[in-house]
Amino acid sequence: MHVSVIGLGSMGYGMAASCLAAGLTTYGFDTRAEAEARFRDDGGASGALADVAGSLDAAVVVVLNAAQTEDVLFGAQGIVPQMKAGAVVIASATVPPEFARDMERRCGEHGVHYLDAPISGGAIKAASGKLSIMASGTADAFAAARRVLDATAETVFELGQSAGAGSAMKAVNQLLAGVHIATMAEALTFGVTQGVTPAQFVDVISKCAGTSWMLENRAPHIVAGDYTPHSQVNIWPKDLGIVMEIAKSTGFDAPMTKAALAQFRAAAKMGLGHEDDAAVAKVYAGQAGVSLPEKKT
Repeated sequence: MHVSVIGLGSMGYGMAASCLAAGLTTYGFDTRAEAEARFRDDGGASGALADVAGSLDAAVVVVLNAAQTEDVLFGAQGIVPQMKAGAVVIASATVPPEFARDMERRCGEHGVHYLDAPISGGAIKAASGKLSIMASGTADAFAAARRVLDATAETVFELGQSAGAGSAMKAVNQLLAGVHIATMAEALTFGVTQGVTPAQFVDVISKCAGTSWMLENRAPHIVAGDYTPHSQVNIWPKDLGIVMEIAKSTGFDAPMTKAALAQFRAAAKMGLGHEDDAAVAKVYAGQAGVSLPEKKT
């Protein structure tokens, strides 16, 4: 099986590595030449995307957003018109459900399957082939993608027989994840104002009812003062923005999402967009006039 993974960020690189580990001939492509070179050094196949597109059985698209997804598929160098009939696009970016449905239709016009397949689990699970994938698409799309899904995911949720349902579920997940990160940052910083150190916060709250997966995963970054990005602040204005767009289109009020979105936008305006998303705590710290731990050298 010949697979390309387009987008070698923390999640995409792990997915590409998992495909390699499963014995799939895997090409890795990214806007950064160093990421492509690293993947080839790790065993990835060599070749330009334009040259190999026609031989691909699957193209995994792990880019930032809908615009980048559309450009990869149908832009000036778009791969779908070059792909063979029966191949499958596995689209893993967080996008609006209506966009996923449109991509499914357009891929179908070229005889190419489209699997709406947003991912969750973080970089560590991506690298170990243990992601959760929220997928929807035709039975043929699932069949064409099965070996890639088996290589990259611990759990594949099959949510419907057409695109859109996977992206809808991802929006639900991102609502919770973004709010949990912002709330963790608020609670941790509130604790600092009351004499609770970030380390104490993690030790105690992670074993109490107020914990969450995001708290346990992100709060240690604040304790270490290390904001090396595993997931950037910049992800959340996009993803929570999608949630708000969907909510607005249905007349649904989402006040918690709106509040969290405002904090991530404030973090981005502070120049923190490329830091780990736990850096949203710096917004609260600045407002409260308290200090957070600094990275030890």
